[in-house]
Amino acid sequence: MELTKAGDYGIFGVIYLAKQPWGKIVSLSEVSKAENIPEKFLAKIFQSLTRSGLIRSHRGAGGGFSLARPANKITVKEVLESIQGPIHFTKCLSDLDECDRMEICKLRKLWEKAQNYALKILTQNTLADMIKEN
Repeated sequence: MELTKAGDYGIFGVIYLAKQPWGKIVSLSEVSKAENIPEKFLAKIFQSLTRSGLIRSHRGAGGGFSLARPANKITVKEVLESIQGPIHFTKCLSDLDECDRMEICKLRKLWEKAQNYALKILTQNTLADMIKEN
């Protein structure tokens, strides 16, 4: 599993929004410049985040984006999965029909443990936690 550039940029983008006072609307170009993310790419990422309900899009003069929920109510896992889809370390953990060695595979249990641990960490950490660490 590798974090995509979109996932990486998406996290930076929402952390920037989380650093703003609650309810503040921030323009796409401001986020793009502040985080050094190509604006067109960020627009696509923010579309996914808006569709998933993690951020709000505000149209018109003074429009932009804001968090849809407080930063302590949005997990890193939610952000990543809204951009990249479900997180799976291997194909066999997402699609049991893919694996013809499931009954004898010793690796599957190890990957499952690692995936569960990673998902636990991503679920336990919110945007608010990420701001504290910066």
